[in-house]
Amino acid sequence: MTLTQLGAFVLVARLGSVKEAARALNVSEPAVSQALAALRQHLDDPLLVRGRDGMTLTEGGARLLPIASQMVVLGAEAEGAVRAARGAPEALRVVAVPALAEFVATPLLDAFAARSSRDVEGTAGVVAGREMPVLLHNRLADVALGPRLADDPGLVSEPVFRASLVAVGTRAAPRPHWLVDPSGTDPCSETSLLLRRLKVPEDRIRVYPNQTAAWAAAADGDGLAVALAHLVAPRVQRGELRVIATPATPVEVRWHATTLAPDRRPPLAGAFRRFLATADALHIMRSPGSGVPPSRFRPPVYVTIWS
Repeated sequence: MTLTQLGAFVLVARLGSVKEAARALNVSEPAVSQALAALRQHLDDPLLVRGRDGMTLTEGGARLLPIASQMVVLGAEAEGAVRAARGAPEALRVVAVPALAEFVATPLLDAFAARSSRDVEGTAGVVAGREMPVLLHNRLADVALGPRLADDPGLVSEPVFRASLVAVGTRAAPRPHWLVDPSGTDPCSETSLLLRRLKVPEDRIRVYPNQTAAWAAAADGDGLAVALAHLVAPRVQRGELRVIATPATPVEVRWHATTLAPDRRPPLAGAFRRFLATADALHIMRSPGSGVPPSRFRPPVYVTIWS
């Protein structure tokens, strides 16, 4: 029985499927399935069985889940202790919704590391909003940037930036295709909420790897892209795109930083949260640059305790 196997079990149990667990970790589904199968064999219990409403815990799985969660957390703490003992940089793992991961998370981490008195090694990964609480509670992430996670008493979500969503393209059309980043497939995202308000059918939605790719397609006349107004502004100013009026845009959105409650929060996560309130951080969130080109944007595997 290994941390890899326990971690796979915890994420599948919390997220409800092997597919979602693999996506949250940026690993293959077979890798998660194999880890789960090995744990089942070791404990001689199915642990999770598939039903009409998704994965259901067996009695043994239900008893294992809180223990496995604690062991995964302890594994993260053990990794941190050993890193500190050998003088390695402190690890800070930030997860973010797609647009923030593409444009904002890495510049924020770089600026934080540059001004920190500590030796910091930051990584940024892209996840869906519903995956964030699971990763935070199990210490697989330290800070989440994205929607407010208000329904979890063990987490603290604080607003850090206000923005607006707009539609951009080259021309208005009666029934356009809508071009979105992966947040368009996340039912809880602001992009999905906007598409539902506009009553856009699924067959009119095209999903691209990130906002940069969606904007490029919109500039080629393939449809309308959902964009954060201040991030797409340079392309609008250059005349590559223009803001297209719709009945539901612009719509205000707020970015939140979410961490564990103060009594469980890693000190470096608290320091990063305080940094997000500084003028330097606000400037980066307002004008982060052009983002990471689609060919280079690769969310890292941030679950190093499994290796």
